[in-house]
Amino acid sequence: MGTKQTKTASSRGTGTDQLSKLPLDRVIRGNSIEVLKQLPEKSVDLIFADPPYNLQLKSDLHRPDNSKVDGVDDAWDRFASFEAYDTFTRDWLTEAQRVLKDNGALWVIGSYHNIFRVGAILQDLRFWILNDVIWRKTNPMPNFRGTRFTNAHETMIWCAKSEHQKKYTFNYDAMKVMNDDLQMRSDWLMPICTGKERLKQNGQKAHATQKPEALLHRIILATSNKGDVILDPFFGTGTTGVVAKRLGRHYIGIEREAEYVELAMRRLKNTKVLKDEDIEITPSKRALPRIPFGTVVERGLLRPGTVLCDQQKRHRARVRADGSIASQDRTGSIHQVGAHVQGAPACNGWTFWHFEQKGNLVSIDLLRQQLRSEMAS
Repeated sequence: MGTKQTKTASSRGTGTDQLSKLPLDRVIRGNSIEVLKQLPEKSVDLIFADPPYNLQLKSDLHRPDNSKVDGVDDAWDRFASFEAYDTFTRDWLTEAQRVLKDNGALWVIGSYHNIFRVGAILQDLRFWILNDVIWRKTNPMPNFRGTRFTNAHETMIWCAKSEHQKKYTFNYDAMKVMNDDLQMRSDWLMPICTGKERLKQNGQKAHATQKPEALLHRIILATSNKGDVILDPFFGTGTTGVVAKRLGRHYIGIEREAEYVELAMRRLKNTKVLKDEDIEITPSKRALPRIPFGTVVERGLLRPGTVLCDQQKRHRARVRADGSIASQDRTGSIHQVGAHVQGAPACNGWTFWHFEQKGNLVSIDLLRQQLRSEMAS
């Protein structure tokens, strides 16, 4: 594939040799590998890649009523051999790794046709796999011939840039809140792109593998922050850019097919950015400032001598001037004494201990939250 003339989201022509600066919020038409080579090193926070699946279709597929299935038979999904596909995969992943920041991460989605080859090459290049996530489709296409199980899922690999990477973005608490206060699992149940969201031209699907916005919403919310730069080297009709823009992130899209570029630009033009207050997420507790219990005492929010108890009033301890507490037979931190009185190996003293206020038991964690709010203001 030769490098083609590039176009920005504002329709101004520019050659890929001019991409010395990061082309934020633009759709670039061209060969993904060649355009990636022009992007600055360590400039991107997150990559979402939906590369060709190399489906190796041998013939047309028909439904029981003999109507033809509108499957993936585009030229961009065809490769001469597995070796050719592996070379292509290794080349784009090498460039993706180069443009990722040292705390960046990559998502890649695929089917059984390609995802295992992609995964092996990711590990060969020393990416560090964090999760494989199963997108389980509520409305998959049936297996019309009845020769195999219905293919009802796709696999996504989420990985850090390297095994030595100490930091990457994961908004754990936001995902937990999104999942009704339960840890978000690695199997995601959601429908394929249908209805008004599915782009069509002349009554046919405009893109064979258009991804649902819900899928990108979860990925972008989970693994990026407001203002981050998100790159999609196989932009298609622009779902990644649409969701990134809506959530207050920057996007860069690379796409070689002119018709997809035009569709993506039209979608992006009609996409509105949500208000800042509407894209705020539940902050990670690990990112919040550390408040020692002693600070609560020295600030006078709890006085020495205050009696703490658990919610059932089975255990008691007195607050001491240095921020330690004393039960009947143990002194130490709120965590140590909480674990001791329960006979447990560990305890979160902030949520275990309570104090009485106007006849009600109140968690001491509310005092920690009060101090954190003061520090943020």
